[in-house]
Amino acid sequence: MTTPSDVLTPHEAPTSTAASPRRPRRLAPGFFARQLLRLAGSLAVLVVASFAMIHLIPGDPLRQMLGPTAPKQLVDQRRSELGLDEPLVTQFTDYVRQLLSGDLGTSFFSSQPVADIIGQGLPNTLALAFLATLTALAVAVPLGLWAAVRTHNGRRRGTESAFTTLTGAAVAIPEYLYGLALLLVLALGLGLFPPAGLTGPASFMLPVTALAIAPAAMIARLARVETLRELDTDYMRLAHAKRLPAWRLYAVHLLPNTLTATLTMGGLLLSGLITGSVLVENVFAWPGLGLRTVEAITQKDYPVAQAMILVYGALVLVVNFLVDILLGILDPKSSLSASTRREG
Repeated sequence: MTTPSDVLTPHEAPTSTAASPRRPRRLAPGFFARQLLRLAGSLAVLVVASFAMIHLIPGDPLRQMLGPTAPKQLVDQRRSELGLDEPLVTQFTDYVRQLLSGDLGTSFFSSQPVADIIGQGLPNTLALAFLATLTALAVAVPLGLWAAVRTHNGRRRGTESAFTTLTGAAVAIPEYLYGLALLLVLALGLGLFPPAGLTGPASFMLPVTALAIAPAAMIARLARVETLRELDTDYMRLAHAKRLPAWRLYAVHLLPNTLTATLTMGGLLLSGLITGSVLVENVFAWPGLGLRTVEAITQKDYPVAQAMILVYGALVLVVNFLVDILLGILDPKSSLSASTRREG
């Protein structure tokens, strides 16, 4: 007689002796090298784009810095000191040379090293994005699992309609509108949270919530679809037939097999939240990179703006690279790991 512990998940199910042995879940060096080359190529494109985007914005940064009434001689002298009178090719070459030496330049307006500006704001931006991602996953995965179990086999159509309608609406609303609503109601209206700045743990509540709502709704929809697919597998039918306790059925056997796609989406959302936090940071006057990015682009502060674009882009590329590697390890059936198997 079999016991509940004999229930096998798909990863534990025995294979036929006639079947070919399953390859180990490892990444071949060729796969990893290709991902590194793609990352390096993307970073190179990003460097060119960060330089071109700022220089294509109309306006003269020197006139904006010195004022419209500044003497032309002073403007020309300052332009020469900053190297802005050189051809664009020369400016780009100098820009790349500085990057390779680890020098991000100095702000035109504050004369502060750009590396110091980024060092002050980046930890706060990353903390905001990371906490928002964890919050979204913590809410979305149980919600998606609950919705799938409740609506499996076409049951409770009302619950399914309410879930899809509410999550669809939540995804459609931009993060900064959530931020404005939370600021007006919970901070300025009820006074429950600090309205701006970083003054303690309570300061994280509103911006993290504003950033997490839409991703949580998106992940919940994905988690429900993945859970519904798993509920129709043979190992789950066997587990149901053995009348396992609900916590063991769903937490031990079902949940681990629904997380690959969900965690992959979570990693991609993290990279999106890093860049999407710019507007939310401006709503809450958050001391991250968002405020400095908007100021630098508005002022045409070339070194700061270029560095901000480069940092945001590099973070997105690195997170996507790590997600690709993780997916190749966790899901050998994916297209990413298919090339690995061909190399094996």
